[in-house]
Amino acid sequence: MSTTPPPQALNSDRHPAGGEHTAVDGAFGWLRALGPQGRHAFAGAFGGYALDSYDYFTLPLSMVALSAYFGLDSGQTGLFTTVTLVVSAVGGAVAGMVADRFGRVRALMITVITYAVFTVACGFAPNFETLLVFRALQGLGFGGEWAVGAILVAEYASARHRGRTLGAVQSSWAVGWALAAIVYTLVFSFLGDDLAWRVMFWTGALPALLVVWLRRRVHDAPEARAVRERSPGRGSFAAIFRPGTAGSPGLLRTTVFASLLSTGVQGGYYTLATWVPTYLKSERGLSVVGTGGYLTFLISGAFLGYLTGGHLTDRLGRRRTIWLFALLSAVCVLAYANIPHGADTLLLVLGFPLGFCMSAIFSGFGSYLSELYPTAVRGTGQGFTYNTGRAVGAVFPTLVGFLADSWGVGGALVFGAIGYGLAALALLGLPETRGTELA
Repeated sequence: MSTTPPPQALNSDRHPAGGEHTAVDGAFGWLRALGPQGRHAFAGAFGGYALDSYDYFTLPLSMVALSAYFGLDSGQTGLFTTVTLVVSAVGGAVAGMVADRFGRVRALMITVITYAVFTVACGFAPNFETLLVFRALQGLGFGGEWAVGAILVAEYASARHRGRTLGAVQSSWAVGWALAAIVYTLVFSFLGDDLAWRVMFWTGALPALLVVWLRRRVHDAPEARAVRERSPGRGSFAAIFRPGTAGSPGLLRTTVFASLLSTGVQGGYYTLATWVPTYLKSERGLSVVGTGGYLTFLISGAFLGYLTGGHLTDRLGRRRTIWLFALLSAVCVLAYANIPHGADTLLLVLGFPLGFCMSAIFSGFGSYLSELYPTAVRGTGQGFTYNTGRAVGAVFPTLVGFLADSWGVGGALVFGAIGYGLAALALLGLPETRGTELA
């Protein structure tokens, strides 16, 4: 087990990029502590990640219609998610490097444009193979957006509030998910399935509007930018794989265990995010509107989970919070998958704690990964580890797809609990970082 180094001095009332004392008490003290430029950065990252989520969920919500239109089996539909997440590892690593070398905001705009363009292109796909290619290319932008946006905000946030600030950014995933569920309910209620899934993808053009706002209002944190620009090794992949020596701890250990942590958490999460809509519709027999109602409970729990997890990660520490919700998420997955048929009310009620726990575990990721890496390679390290987790964790939805033919979707969902166990084990190799100041 790793030892926990003492955190650096915590200056909770100082804005790290501006040097001004700010009122930081109260429920929204974390937002005031960001300062004007930090709040613009927060809004940009929040909007970018919400729309990233919206574009991602156009596929899972349309999965049943797509399967019928192209005549796909469960393994093929699971492959859509796997390809998206595997390619996102490349996109995330490259976006992190770009963020270190050319700036956080520039990288953020590139990722938003990429995932918007290829989500729209998916709506024009004439066959399974073309859709698979477009979905893979969408993954390039999808992979980089969160890591870049999280770093941008982390470098404005004070150490005292970084967990809840990044938890609030993470909560935008639930906002985008909710928006996708609303649009799905409307589109599939008024259009035939053969056209509705295409319209869902075409609405993915929305993020392009965000780019205009980002270009005019959002800037990198000045002090972090200065440190990054005078670092000769910025954006170096070699640096995050450098083993430790007697005079330097190196980053190889951090990179390996952070990647395992990300793999476990995202393997569990994407198993649920990809297959729960199909499970509700195909095995529980819910209509489009009924599925939307059940997803409302799941998404509401997710939103509150992100916010609660952010507060807990500042109070309990990064590692304890992730451990807690890894355990609770595994329990909820097992319970959700084993609800007897006919107990639809219980299915509805349990959707709230399921969404809460599987989302709260992510709240500490933005702050934790940012604190594990120095400024010069923060984007590269965070982009690589988070998205390597996405790529390897992407195997989980495909396995569920193949197992669903023999186990049923509900039974196969239990496989997601294994991911949370892996995450808990990975924490044994990482230090606690609560209280760390970033340049």
